Amino acid sequence: MRESASTEQEGGRLQSAAVDGSLFLGIDGGGSKCKARLVDARGELLAEAVAGPANAFQNQAGARESMVASARQALATAGLSPGLLGQLRVGAGLAGVNIPRVAGEMRQWQHPFAALHLETDIHIACLGAHGGADGGIIVAGTGSVGYSYAGGRGRSFGGHGFPVGDNGSGAWLGLRALQSALLAVDRLGPETRLLDAVEAQLGTTGLGLVDSMAGARSREYGALAPLVLECADAGDAVAVAIVKDGADYLTRLARKLLAAGVPALSMLGGLAPRILPWMAADVRDRMVEPRAGADVGAVQLAMSAGAGVDQA
Repeated sequence: MRESASTEQEGGRLQSAAVDGSLFLGIDGGGSKCKARLVDARGELLAEAVAGPANAFQNQAGARESMVASARQALATAGLSPGLLGQLRVGAGLAGVNIPRVAGEMRQWQHPFAALHLETDIHIACLGAHGGADGGIIVAGTGSVGYSYAGGRGRSFGGHGFPVGDNGSGAWLGLRALQSALLAVDRLGPETRLLDAVEAQLGTTGLGLVDSMAGARSREYGALAPLVLECADAGDAVAVAIVKDGADYLTRLARKLLAAGVPALSMLGGLAPRILPWMAADVRDRMVEPRAGADVGAVQLAMSAGAGVDQA
């Protein structure tokens, strides 16, 4: 009986919190999933949920659907009524809203929430990494981008997309690996372990490499990145030159962020721990461990926005 009464009291507290506007939802939306984090006014975690992709540039309607789905799932996990969707104050960081047209269209959305404050996915990642304080991040994963947040102003550097940009990223390393392997096939470039490594990975030889990677996207090229790092660790001169070139770009990117006035930097992304040791010492000395993930940054966005972007 006591446990039942306690459960009912907790449920009543949460329902009341929703009614008085003290439930906040952070949404981290990317190309593969949409993660939601539901908290109370004290910032205490109530529930988490995951829905489908939420890249607003690739599929705006799908991104909206995933946001709503993740919010409904979070409410259900917390034991709250789905009817409270309209009481949530939401902070969302989505891939693709760095494009002005996409951001404008998303902000015109007649969403079902009490309030929605929308930013880019890189912005909420920076908020999470530095606890909402000024700071900079470099994301080195399949792609690469730098972002500074100082004095209330956020600014992106790089991140122009593969293959025209995203230097130092996994996709960029993979492309350089394939190019070097093909130069070795034609004996127009130096011999390199990368040729055998790439052939083994793709299960083909010689010009079959071209056919194997025809139409490949950044993710497929990114899958070749570990080969470059392994060959570089083994002392292969071609691989070492590729990694140094990528690390030099990321070093220059880091210095650009520091020049923008950020007090500290964090490296994010799957490639970060592997390429950071190749970067310059002055940059490594300014790196700090990220405090939290992008979903926590989205919650901070929701809570700091106050009334947010209300829409009737």
